[in-house]
Amino acid sequence: MRIARTPRPAAVAPPEWVSGAAWVDEIAEPEGLSRFRVDSVHFAPGARTAWHRHPFGQVLHVTEGTGLVQCRGEGVHAIRAGDTVRIAPGEWHWHGASPTTFMTHLAIQEVAEDGTEAERGAPVTDAEYCADPLNA
Repeated sequence: MRIARTPRPAAVAPPEWVSGAAWVDEIAEPEGLSRFRVDSVHFAPGARTAWHRHPFGQVLHVTEGTGLVQCRGEGVHAIRAGDTVRIAPGEWHWHGASPTTFMTHLAIQEVAEDGTEAERGAPVTDAEYCADPLNA
């Protein structure tokens, strides 16, 4: 067992992955035989990821605020504190905060043996993002 007691400083999410302001706190990284990564991601209002997919899928668990998530070919869905979203392996999707609130979620995914965590696609357009079920 290993207990991490010294919190690492939050990292600013890379702009090629996120539109708007977001910060990532690494909770657990792949180590030894484990290939799981867990991050706590804090999105400012209006911030969202680019379209992306994970080789083994992803689980998102919202810990605070209200956000949005969309899988390609589906509508935009509101997510709130306590909600858990399971995204299938290889499924293109995006997620982020609602236009007016912060949102924090845990992002849990398995990393491929070659180190691949995700494949990034195009940024989410304003038209895609504005298909917001909270304002419909």
